[in-house]
Amino acid sequence: MAPMIRHFPGTSAVVLDSPHSGTQYPADFLFSCDPLVLRRAEDTHVEKLYDFALGLGAHWVEAHFPRSYLDANRNTTEMDETLLDAPWPGPIATDPQVLSKVRLGKGLIWRATDDGLPIYSRQLGVAEVQARIATCWQPYHAALESAIDTAHAQHGYSIHINCHSMPAVASSNATDFPGEAHADFVVGDRDGTTAQPALSQLICTHLRSLGYSVAYNHPYKGVELVRRYAHPASQRHSIQLEINRKLYMDEVALAITPGFAPLKLHLQSLVELLLKTDPRQL
Repeated sequence: MAPMIRHFPGTSAVVLDSPHSGTQYPADFLFSCDPLVLRRAEDTHVEKLYDFALGLGAHWVEAHFPRSYLDANRNTTEMDETLLDAPWPGPIATDPQVLSKVRLGKGLIWRATDDGLPIYSRQLGVAEVQARIATCWQPYHAALESAIDTAHAQHGYSIHINCHSMPAVASSNATDFPGEAHADFVVGDRDGTTAQPALSQLICTHLRSLGYSVAYNHPYKGVELVRRYAHPASQRHSIQLEINRKLYMDEVALAITPGFAPLKLHLQSLVELLLKTDPRQL
C-alpha cells in the first residue's frame, strides 16, 4: 500500500498541514456515487498552493487519502453508526454541535456528499473502519503532533496553519449555513481558544491588505486538528485557514484558473510574515 500521508520536517516554528487535498482513492473504498461528485469534496489543489513551504523551512504534513474516505479533521468519536453493520465498540460523541455534522453525513467516515447524495450503497464493517483509522487517522495525527512538538521545542512557540479550501457558495449539506456565499478567506481559531487573537488578526489584516475579503470564525471556526494540538497559553497556536475555491480553480471541472499564480504568491507572503512573527511579542 502506498503511504497515506506525507510529512516533511522543517526548521522553523511554522507548521502547515493539508488534511483534505488527498486524491489517492484506496481500493477498499467501494463507494457507489459518481466519482466526479465525490472528488468535489476534496480541498482540490491546496497542496500545490503551498508547495513553496518546504523551501522556506516550514514543516509540512499532507494527507494522500481523500477526506470522504476518512476525515482526519474529525475525532474518532464522531462515528455515524447508521453506516455500520454492527455496533461501534468505541466511544461515540454526544455533544449536540458535534452531532450536527454527523447528522449532515460529515462524521469521521462520510455518509453523504456536500449535496446530500449517499456515498455508499452498502454498510461498512467495524473492522473496515478500524483499519481506516489505523492506516490514515493515526499516522496523520502522529505526524502533525510530532511537527508541532518539534517546532515548539526548537523555538519556544509554534504557529500551526491548518490549510483548507471551501466552495464559493455553501452546499445544502456542507455546513449549518446552506446557500451562504463565502468570503475570500475564513480565519478560524475557535473563538480565540486555539490561537492568540492578535495572531489571528495579524493574518486577517495581512490578507485584507492584499485586497481580499476575510471572515473571522464564520462559518468555519476550526475543528479537530486545531482543537487537539493548540494551547495558546503555552505558545502553541493553531489556526484554520479556508480559501475560496473561486479564487484559483473551476469548481466544476476542478481545473486551475489564472487566479492560482497570484494567490500562491500572496499565500507565500503570508507564510513569510508568520516566519518573522513571534506571537510572544504580539
